[in-house]
Amino acid sequence: MAALIALLIAGLGGAALLKGGLHVSQHEGDMLHLADIVLRLAAGDRLHREVTTPLGGLAFAPIVLFVKAGAGLGMAVLWAQLLAAVALAPALWWIGRSRLSPPLAGLLAVLVLVHVLALVHGEAEAALSISMHYNRWAWALTFVAAVAALVPPRAGRGHADGVIVGLAVAGLALIKVTYVLAFAPPVVLALWLTGQRRALAVAVATGLALVAGLTPWLGIGHWTGYVADLAAVAASEARPQPGLPLRDIVTAPLYLGGSLAALAVVVALRRAGVTTGGLLVLLFLPGFVYVTYQNYGNDPQWLPLLGLLVLAYLPQAADGEAASGLSHRAVLGGLAAILFAMAAPSVVNLAISPIRHLTTPAEEYTPVFPRSARHDDLLGVTERLARALAMRPLEIEAPGYPTEPVEPATFAGEVLPECALSGGMVATFAAIARDLEAAGQGGRPLFAADVLMPLWLFGDVGRLPGAAAWHYGGLPGYAAAELVLIPLCPVVPERRAEIVASIAARGTDELTELRRTPLYLLYAKDVTTR
Repeated sequence: MAALIALLIAGLGGAALLKGGLHVSQHEGDMLHLADIVLRLAAGDRLHREVTTPLGGLAFAPIVLFVKAGAGLGMAVLWAQLLAAVALAPALWWIGRSRLSPPLAGLLAVLVLVHVLALVHGEAEAALSISMHYNRWAWALTFVAAVAALVPPRAGRGHADGVIVGLAVAGLALIKVTYVLAFAPPVVLALWLTGQRRALAVAVATGLALVAGLTPWLGIGHWTGYVADLAAVAASEARPQPGLPLRDIVTAPLYLGGSLAALAVVVALRRAGVTTGGLLVLLFLPGFVYVTYQNYGNDPQWLPLLGLLVLAYLPQAADGEAASGLSHRAVLGGLAAILFAMAAPSVVNLAISPIRHLTTPAEEYTPVFPRSARHDDLLGVTERLARALAMRPLEIEAPGYPTEPVEPATFAGEVLPECALSGGMVATFAAIARDLEAAGQGGRPLFAADVLMPLWLFGDVGRLPGAAAWHYGGLPGYAAAELVLIPLCPVVPERRAEIVASIAARGTDELTELRRTPLYLLYAKDVTTR
């Protein structure tokens, strides 16, 4: 088991590192979102104070650690993933050794480490992306906590198991609260119902001790700011969900097979005499659906975990036949095979992504930040970075096809054009930053009316204290801004409309137009009105 874990870490982690930089072929917006937060934290800004985000510090801390140590941003991400895998190795070894057969322990190690070390978010598209790395890390912790809670150890243990579960759940809270809301309650119930009550007590104590240990370092303001950021996102209408409606996560053609297989597992376990296991799987299903619903791409990455749990419960299945005439073990084995088959496209994509990264043609990539010698190890596909594309409505007459008139966004009496940036985000941001420098507006804190626009990464544009790296609602950081920039072709026009409406409601008397270009309108904000 230990040798397999070491081999997986060396193989997957080493393949990623050998490229000498991080090559990204999609999700440039998420890439810039990550770069913005990491480099602001590395420069001394504090999470949930100067940096507004609903994500927890553990989603960024390992990357920030390597940036502070002198690494470029691209290599810092790769080293951080390797560090996360090494940190999880002892827990993987212990949980596998104490609960599972060697083949299942090896399968758990593969699933967890593939999620940690992958260079794509999931799904089946052959791409390279660091987007939503925190979701992968959180799934890895969920796998560890779920197996520890649902499958009791072969011998009486408590302290090590409790520490592992406590740290895993605390890690989820420090990465993305969605996972805690979904899985902490069933983990607690699972530990109780499987007789692991000492482990439950140790897990709770471990989590509380971790919070107590971090508070003197982070300060009470970190936790209150975290809660405030979460509350702001929860109250926002800007992102009700990042993908399909909830009902489709259960019943759409892509998901219905998994939903039916999961319910069949519950029934089959209970009929096979594994009543506690069936109940616990049922308790986890709402969390599986909820996290899938909340995550971009709606990738049901719980499918292989459920398949592993079914195989772990096989030895407990009673002799005898199910209503189908097959043995209970055959039914459960068949359901596990179905779950693994449905999970295969995503898992295989995750697993081979470091190899894909190693073999991708370097000549097709360009540094995202060419003006930074240190961070030129973060690269994107040249065509995607450089070619700016816009979507605009065509003014045509179409008799017989009634359409609802669209109310254009306005700001300070100006009708803003209907336009959405559909490609070349990096080149567009770099062009705006250079234009601001040339106009003598460099170095001043700037608020941009879009879902994201980290212009400070591309030139001498002031970082905005309290700004949100990704806009979910409100005007975070606006009070500290000296400049207000209205993009004429934003990434997300709906967010621009919402932001300019919020500014207008606040009042625009303090704003004076400074500059207008084909890309943006720029206003100075009267700082004496703060």
